[in-house]
Amino acid sequence: MLGIGTDGHIGFNEPCSSLASRTRIKTLTEQTRADNARFFGGDIEQVPRHVITQGIGTILEARHLVLLATGENKADAVARAVEGPVASVVPASALQLHPHATVVVDEAAASKLKLADYFRATYAAKPAWQGL
Repeated sequence: MLGIGTDGHIGFNEPCSSLASRTRIKTLTEQTRADNARFFGGDIEQVPRHVITQGIGTILEARHLVLLATGENKADAVARAVEGPVASVVPASALQLHPHATVVVDEAAASKLKLADYFRATYAAKPAWQGL
């Protein structure tokens, strides 16, 4: 289960993280720290500057990946991850390489997807035996 940052990061793999990266210590961007301040009483100074994270290469070894995103503030990141090129500048775009990745978004997070109608139709026509 993965979330996505407003800049397209997953698992604290900040933009330009290697797509082959392994579990390691990462330095958080100021944007990521600001986005996570809500978990620290709104005080960005309480947000860690360094974290341990699974690397993208490690994440891609999972049998099934589920990316969950809600809210309009995630719409750009979701669109870049799903419809943009696979690039380290948008770490979540690496999920395009995975054979069993599921993206679950609300309407607000899907609002910038150019192919949203196609994705809805594909989901509606999905055979029951395929599962999620």
